[in-house]
This record gives sequence, C-alpha cells and structure tokens, in this order.
Amino acid sequence: MAVRADQESRESQGPWSPEWLGQPSVPGRASGPGDPGGPAGPGGSGESVGFGAAARALGLNTREFELAVQLGEVRTVTTGLGRRVACEELRRVTAAEGFPEALIARLRVVGTAESAELLGITQGRLTRLARGGFFAPVRFYVNRYRAVVWLYLASELTEFAVRQPELLSGRTPPGLSAALAAGEDWRAAKWRSRRVGQLLAQTEDPWERAAVLASVLGSVELASAVADPYERAHLRELRPALVRMRPDAGAVRDVIDKVVTADDPREIRRYRAALASSLDDARRARSAPRPDAGPERLPALGDRTPVPGRPRSLWQKLIGRR
Repeated sequence: MAVRADQESRESQGPWSPEWLGQPSVPGRASGPGDPGGPAGPGGSGESVGFGAAARALGLNTREFELAVQLGEVRTVTTGLGRRVACEELRRVTAAEGFPEALIARLRVVGTAESAELLGITQGRLTRLARGGFFAPVRFYVNRYRAVVWLYLASELTEFAVRQPELLSGRTPPGLSAALAAGEDWRAAKWRSRRVGQLLAQTEDPWERAAVLASVLGSVELASAVADPYERAHLRELRPALVRMRPDAGAVRDVIDKVVTADDPREIRRYRAALASSLDDARRARSAPRPDAGPERLPALGDRTPVPGRPRSLWQKLIGRR
C-alpha cells in the first residue's frame, strides 16, 4: 500500500510539481543556485571573489564547485565584474558544521554501479527505479559508445532508501513494471526539470526566465508556441546552455540534443503552458527588440524585478492560482 501511495503521488506530480519546476528565489537575496539578487556588499567587487578563487577557498575542484552553485550550496551574486561569490558567503559555508567533509559528501556524485552498491541492490533494480522516476539524475555524460550515462547524488539516494526501503527488495510493484514495459523512462525529463529549476533561480529578468523555459523546446515546438519571429529570436539569444558542450562535440551532439529537448507530449504541453505564462510577464516588462524600433534600453540589474501583482511561482500559474 505504501508503495502504491508513493507511486500515485509521484505520478500525480509528474515533472511539474514545485520540486520539479523549481521555486523562484526571493527578490533581493542571493538565495538560490547562482542567484543574481543582492549586491556583493558595501565594498562591491572588493568583498567578493571569482569562481576560481572561491573554489580554492572551499577546497573544491571545478566540477564540484559548479555543482555546488547549481544545487544552491554556494550562493552567488552579480557585480560589475559578473557573477562572483561574496566573501560573506565563503565565511558562511566554511563555518557550517562538518565543513568541508559534510559539503563534499553532499556533492558526491555516483554512477549506476556505485549507486546500486550504495543501496545494496542490483544495477538492474537501480535502473528500473531511476526510469520510474523515484530519484532524479543530477548529471549525465555520453560515453564512447554514444550512450547516455546518468549520474546521481549519493545523498539523495540515501534519503530515498530511508524513505522507501520496501522498494529495495522484493518484487517490482506491478504498476512500475507495466510502465517500464511500455517504455516509460523519466530520467531525462527529471534531469531537465532539475536543470530548468536551477536556471530559473539564477535570474529575475522576465525575458531571461522565458528563455530558460524555451531552451528545452525543439525548434518546431518553439515556433508553434511563439509566433512572433522577433520574440523567438530574442529567446534564442537569451537562452542558457543546459549543459556545457565542447565545440568539437561532433558525434555526441545529437545525443546531447535529445537529452536536453523535451520529447513527451505531456512534458511539452507543460513547458509550453509555463512559457506562455512567462511570456505574458516578459511582454508587460518590455517588448522584444525589433530592427525597426531602434535599440531598446535594457534595464539595469537592479531594475530586473518581476512584474508587480503577478504570482512568483510558475507552478501556481500552471494550476491557475492567481
């Protein structure tokens, strides 16, 4: 019964619960991963450091620091020199209980084999649970055989084991078995949703937020969702990269494109609905640049605030809470 309840809750939420979409950060606070809100301090850039220096101060390598920022473990601010880490934030992180071991443990990333060993189950069972959407990948890479290799946070796997120990042994729940037999695989969708949530937390600018949502739609879907060619061009200009890709990615580029692009009709509808709502806010803030309108004044960083009177949560917009 507990397994069925967990499945029903997971399926009812799908990739569109507040956890999936990510909650926007609080205006004026550097409260989310890479959140640009809030100044570096009275001394400006003199009281903040670049990412490289921040990583060294925390004893993290580049990939660990990047993940720490994405997960909100290390908060960033925007200064005249770009995104940086406030010295006060470094003091907060280093003063936390158990630093640095606790931080490094929360950033530990494991593949399928290590994940299965951590949970004491077979790799096959681990993969079935991941495909069923019981936990989300935090990263992926493409191996030499052009296969996607999913990576998970060890801390999240441990929490899952405590929360649902009955799923680690015995027969696979019938509902999950049927879904997997039908080809269901939530890994890419859950990774996309996690990444979208991270990127939404990095900006308060309405056009940039719309561009985040547009970044997971293919060109045909985007053209259908945004009829105005100037708005589409502006969204393409602003949209962030969901993953870093080398210029010489070559053969793996198509594989990566499939991972970062929504493909399930239900998922596409949800992103299109979120994009339409976000575009309403963006249009109220300012129009997309047009060649015949001359250069448009871009707001200063301090002016990039949400439209007054509009709900902050995309999830609230999707379910109709006004």
